Amino acid sequence: MSSAATSAFDGLRVVTFESRQAGPMAELITRQGGVPVAAPALREVPIGDNPSVLAFADRLIAGDFDMVVFLTGVGTRFLTQAIETRIPRETWTGALTKAKVVIRGPKPLVPLRELKVRIDLQAPEPNTWRELLLALDANLPVTGLRVAVQEYGKANPELIEGLEHRGATVTRVPVYRWALPENIEPLRQAIEEIATGQIGAVLFTSAQQAVHMLEVATTMGRETELRAALRDQTVVGSIGPTTTETLRELGLSIDLEPEHPKMGPLVATVAAGWRGVGKPRPASG
Repeated sequence: MSSAATSAFDGLRVVTFESRQAGPMAELITRQGGVPVAAPALREVPIGDNPSVLAFADRLIAGDFDMVVFLTGVGTRFLTQAIETRIPRETWTGALTKAKVVIRGPKPLVPLRELKVRIDLQAPEPNTWRELLLALDANLPVTGLRVAVQEYGKANPELIEGLEHRGATVTRVPVYRWALPENIEPLRQAIEEIATGQIGAVLFTSAQQAVHMLEVATTMGRETELRAALRDQTVVGSIGPTTTETLRELGLSIDLEPEHPKMGPLVATVAAGWRGVGKPRPASG
């Protein structure tokens, strides 16, 4: 084994709950000397027959919005696809350029650049609703503005309330919902291996992954054992503050969190710090 691997995961078995980025995440773990265990826990499903999206587009074209906030990259793509079933791209993106365009983090950057849309403001790391509101306060005050917010798998009441408290009129635009993967057998297997002490670390890149993990564990009758293993045996890594906050609300303890909320730093942080957490290494790796 290479010295790099020895100084990092050293053959530790590491569960990743990633779906869309499962391949890159597994590669990152392998590069750090770990053995990736893929257990996709989440898929994004566009909301079918979604009148709110087309209503948003109609109002945008009519000039009813002063600002549009994009929260996620996949949501931006789903929004685009839904609108363009009825409205030409140049029509709605032309209207979008007349409003202020704000993004919470880097993920909406690529789809918006593909649309050739100007971006007026991006919230700084760690890209939570708190940083977004502070960035707006400092650069684009929303008092009196009509603001549309592209939502993701669940509503973000703190952001909506924060905007309204600042005097904005907010329109929510839900675009997709979260669901379990069509094949949950890898997730079930990973839960069983965590519960029986065969996994050294788990990596959460979304709080909803933990929600689904616990949901499936409950159906398996393994939630108690799973929680005990995550508390006492398995090192738990969270990608950033938003995920960490929800995991704690779910009663899960977080051992390690990177300074920058991205997959690479998450893997590197856990690879460098898992020994210092003090949890016993599984006999199986």
